Formats: sequence, structure tokens, C-alpha cells
Amino acid sequence: MAKKNEVRYVCSECGYVSLSPMGRCPGCGEWGTVEAEVLSVSTEGRKSGSSPLSPRSILGLKPPKRLPSGIGELDRVMGGGWVEGGVVLLGGQPGIGKSTLLLQVCGNLARSGSKVLYVSGEESASQVALRASRLGADSEGLELLCIADVEMALGSLNDHGLVVIDSVQAMKDPGEGGWPGTPSQVRATAQRCIDTAKSKGIPMVLVGHITKEGRIAGPMLLEHMVDTVLLFSGDDGSPYRTLRATKNRYGGTDEVGLFQMGERGLNPVDDPSGLYWDRGDQSVPGVALTVVMEGSRALVAEVQALAASTSFAYPRRTARGTSVNKLHLLLAVLQKRCGLTSSGLDVYVNVAGGMDLRDPGADLALALSLASSAMDRALPSDCCLLGEVGLVGEIRPVGRTGQRLREAARLGFRSAVVSAREKEEAPRGMDVMAVRSLAEAMARLGLN
Repeated sequence: MAKKNEVRYVCSECGYVSLSPMGRCPGCGEWGTVEAEVLSVSTEGRKSGSSPLSPRSILGLKPPKRLPSGIGELDRVMGGGWVEGGVVLLGGQPGIGKSTLLLQVCGNLARSGSKVLYVSGEESASQVALRASRLGADSEGLELLCIADVEMALGSLNDHGLVVIDSVQAMKDPGEGGWPGTPSQVRATAQRCIDTAKSKGIPMVLVGHITKEGRIAGPMLLEHMVDTVLLFSGDDGSPYRTLRATKNRYGGTDEVGLFQMGERGLNPVDDPSGLYWDRGDQSVPGVALTVVMEGSRALVAEVQALAASTSFAYPRRTARGTSVNKLHLLLAVLQKRCGLTSSGLDVYVNVAGGMDLRDPGADLALALSLASSAMDRALPSDCCLLGEVGLVGEIRPVGRTGQRLREAARLGFRSAVVSAREKEEAPRGMDVMAVRSLAEAMARLGLN
């Protein structure tokens, strides 16, 4: 079959493709990231007379088998465990614990009788063995291969139950030009791994590097090629780590896994609400408590607000854990619908514990924490605030209210404020106040 070579130019940061060379990428604005990529294109079409494919009925097709990892938090995020022939891309900052988590998984599977292969293209065998020994993951069933040639690494597969490639940016496909980590090499390496995993029915994990923008390095096509994309993140100086699925062909993407880094590796967090709530009994102005949903898990969130007078014409608005736009919106609702003016106040908002509030059910807690700080009146420390705030000041119901209230009752909350449109029954022993507007909620809590 005749072939000809074509050249295109791909940005290594964002995956932007161009047919002409350029110094600056139009997609991400970075300089020096657009690299040449040689493509081999067939000049012959498909031969005439080839037999057509026969489609199959979807009825009778069985779901793929899953292999538990031995870590409940990881299995819950992935939807039940590793899938036969499934390829998972795990990304995260350097030193966040990607290799630690995978070595713990490999050790669990090896001790359960599975044969596991760990391929490292960046570290030596002694480095990986030292970490495995510290984590207690060394086992006879865990095999190690330190090589950067992906063809040789995949050629050593036999009857393994799981394969880890650490990392896809460090591996090199001998059939493709360029250095490891270039877009063409990353794509070719990933394609070889995916083809091998699918043909042999072996679950495979690819470790991916993270750019300074927080996305997985390499062409954007890499995330489209794999079945599942997991992101491992955490704050500097904090022992806690968060695992999220941004793509999952075998499950949902709304689950979150929480881990704590210790001397013996990563440990699942038993009571996640304790990460974001200090369980203080003293009422302080500007502090409001709510329960948010992270996937199927209910977590208590502590919202802190500080409003201080300013002598400048343009007061400051700072938010951590929520968007500044949300802060501006709620301040406008408080001024228009509740008569609470903040034009002469610097306003700061923080969600304790580093939580990122994405749940609209936390609107009521955020709004009342602002009002509490501005009026210097404390909210009850045993009251949970649930509700979405609309532009006309109404309190809208939120999803899974019953589960949120049960979690609040379990943690010792004695009262809750919810929307009057809620249909869920309150847990026994909890006093629930149903309100229709933000002004009514403020009046019921003494903020008028």
C-alpha cells in the first residue's frame, strides 16, 4: 500500500493543530510549544469487494467484569473497580501520591493472588522497590519492569491481572519519531497501550503528568482515547488528597474519594465531614454551616465571612472556596431584597478546610454568613442551612434533602432551615424551619 508523509504542527500544551509552523500557539498563547509531527497517510482506498461488517444486537450483551482494587474510596470513584480491557489515565501534581496509590493497589491485588506488572519509565528498580517496601506493598505477585520502551514493556505481558505504566509521557514508541513526551510519542504510546489492553482484556493504568495550568500534559486527544480519567489533587502542606473522575465510560463522574497521606501511604478518610468542620460549639458572627453533596456523599461545610468597614471608594471582594461572581450576586440580593447594604464594607469569604463549593444548596449558608458578619450577630452553631437563593430572594429546594438532614442529625445538629417547598420529612429530634425567602430566613434567625 503506497504511503506519503504529511507534516502538521501540534501544540504540546493544549493540543492545537496547525498546518503551518508558528512561534506562538493561538490556542493557549504559549511560546515555543508548537512542534512538527510527521503523519503517514495511505494513498490507496479500501479494496473493492471487501466483506461488510455485521452489526450485533445489543440484547444479550453482558456488562464487563470488574476487579476490586482493595481500596474502597478508589473503587467508588471508578464505579466498582478496574474493568477488563479498560484503560485509566491517572493525573496529578508531582509528589501528590499517584505512584504511592498505585503501588498500594498493586500490592493489594498481588496479595490476593493476581499477577501485577508495574512498568516505570522514570525511576530505577531500587527506587520503586524501596517505596513498595515502605508501603508494605512488596509481594511475590508484583512484578517490576523499569524500561522506557513501550513495545518491549507490553511484549512482556503474560497472564497479568493489572498493568501500570508510569508514566505515559516517559515512554517511547520505537515506531514513532520524536522525543518521549512529544504529542506524537504520547499519542502513539497511548494507542499501543489501549490496543494491548483491549486485545488481551487486561486493565491498564497510565500515569499522566500535569501542566502548570492543571491539565494533563500532552495532546487533548489523550483524554479522549482512554476510558476513564482520574485527577488526584491536594493543597500544599495538607496531608489530605482528593480523587475525582472527570471522565468515566463505566460509571459516573460525580463521586469524590478522600485520602490522608501518612507514613504508610494513603489511607481513606473515615469521616469526611470532619475535614471541613471543626465541630465548635461557640457561635461566631460570620460563620454558617451547611451540608453539600459530593457525588453520593453528604459533607458538612463551614462557610466563613468577614465584613469590615473600608475607607476606600472601591471595597474589596475576595472569595476562597466559591466564585467571586457568586459573592457579588448574593450581596446584590441582600441589598435589593433584604435592605442590607455592603457598599462601604470589604467582604471576605472562605470555605473552611479548602473545600470548593459547587453545590447550589450552599447559597443560603453563604448569604446568611454574609448577613451575620455585616450585622455582627452570630447564627446558632447547631443549625444547618440548606437552600438555593434566587435573584428575587426566594429560597429554592435542593436535591437529596433527606440525606443531607440525616447527615446533619447524625453529627448533632438540632435545627435546620430549608425551603418551604421541600417535601422531605425531618429526622426525629430535629427542628426544621421552612422559609420562603431570604428575608424570612433572616427574620427567623434574628438577623433583622
